[in-house]
Amino acid sequence: MFESAEMGHAIDKATYNRRVPKLREALLSAQIDVLVAKKFPVLVLINGVEGAGKGEVAHTLSEWMDARHIITHGFGEHTDEERARPPMWRFWRALPPKGNVGLFFGSWYSDSILGRVVGTMKHGAFEDQLDRIVNLEQMLADEGVALVKLWFHLSKDEQRKRLKSLEKDKTTQWRVTKRDWEFFAKYDEFKSVSEAVIRRTSTGHAPWHIIEGTDARYRSLTSATLLLEAMNRGLDRVQQAAHQKKPTQGKAAEARRATPVTAELDHKNLVNQIDLEQKLPKKKYESKLDKLQGELNLLSRHKRMKNIGVVCVFEGSDAAGKGGAIRRIVHALDVRSYHVVPIAAPTDEERAQPYLWRFWRHMPRKSKLTIFDRSWYGRVLVERVEGFAKESDWRRAFSEINDFEEQLAESDLVLCKFWLQIGKDEQLRRFKEREKTGFKRFKITDEDWRNRKKWDEYEVAAAEMVDRTSTEHSPWTLVGAQDKYHTRICVLEELVRRISEALR
Repeated sequence: MFESAEMGHAIDKATYNRRVPKLREALLSAQIDVLVAKKFPVLVLINGVEGAGKGEVAHTLSEWMDARHIITHGFGEHTDEERARPPMWRFWRALPPKGNVGLFFGSWYSDSILGRVVGTMKHGAFEDQLDRIVNLEQMLADEGVALVKLWFHLSKDEQRKRLKSLEKDKTTQWRVTKRDWEFFAKYDEFKSVSEAVIRRTSTGHAPWHIIEGTDARYRSLTSATLLLEAMNRGLDRVQQAAHQKKPTQGKAAEARRATPVTAELDHKNLVNQIDLEQKLPKKKYESKLDKLQGELNLLSRHKRMKNIGVVCVFEGSDAAGKGGAIRRIVHALDVRSYHVVPIAAPTDEERAQPYLWRFWRHMPRKSKLTIFDRSWYGRVLVERVEGFAKESDWRRAFSEINDFEEQLAESDLVLCKFWLQIGKDEQLRRFKEREKTGFKRFKITDEDWRNRKKWDEYEVAAAEMVDRTSTEHSPWTLVGAQDKYHTRICVLEELVRRISEALR
């Protein structure tokens, strides 16, 4: 694979000087068009052999374009903050928003390659991680990200020459470390593993581009040209979409909604089979509440909590008591140990990023607890039913969500997902009560009444959601929520049980 790159490429100075002005003009023009359109981001992954000119290329691209709209991140050793969270957290936080260009030095590939070479990552885990990377890049492509993957290569002899040259120059010798020479001693192992990675992860939507790094002019022109082509392809897609005939807003929403799948799900609709008649007397509730809140408080201060984090997700019928259940959890905890994230319609900042970005950014570090009041399941619930997401988008979201939650579980985050269900008549009673009660009136909105008219559609969507996303590592807990005392105790009991199991 790398043999063709090792053949060597060189561009003479005259040719380089002739081509650069036009290329710079085209790059800057495309960058401005991307910025003005704000329809997609551009992400450039810069990986490859040490000493192959990765840093020089990044400097060149920043110089030839408007650096104010280029976001550069260098990913080296994990910080303490990053080690306390899932490995992909640091990459998700760094994704560029729509209209911007992001340069990643090192990427989600670096840890896998290094781990395989030095033996800390076994073959099975290595293959699993490559599968996850392919899934991630497919999702980014589906979300509109223009992804450019550059691999800079040097032959073994050329790398040795490059490292020695940098060491001899007092102005650059700081760039060569003991670790660089240790890695050079494993050149053949790195080459073998890198070839396997590139073969496995070079796909139609995210191909690798191997660039020979010996000649600075060649690598600069090649990198800039590939970036220009990616931006222009993205702009072409935007232009084509704009020229397509747009249906009226009502028809567009109707077209996005899938045909109801009630018949398909009737035999496995766990949501409408939840027992809503369970009740708990107030005295028994108060006794259990004190006991469970005490247990939760002790668990939150357990010495082994430093090894795990907790994520609670609350979904369910409107007015099913999510807020009341959440309050009973946080009343048991130190205010410094938890964070409640209410999810509403995405902000402009959140719309400028891939769908899961706004949830990744709130993942807790180990020893902490994060509670989501509504969550990433909005894509397969409200966005599906209301037609805010295309059918292709919400259908692919099931596998994306399962992969996301699997990553949380593998990183020792305990994920507790609660679906709170009430009956249609009970919901109507609670809506009317809220309208009449002064301090509860803020809880009822016109949107709640609109959603109620689509009760059956939401039930079908919820049933499919539970069926397709209740997994061994992140099962759904379905709670009959007609009785608020029963609801709160069920939630606390499950939360205490899951944390206790994780701390054993």
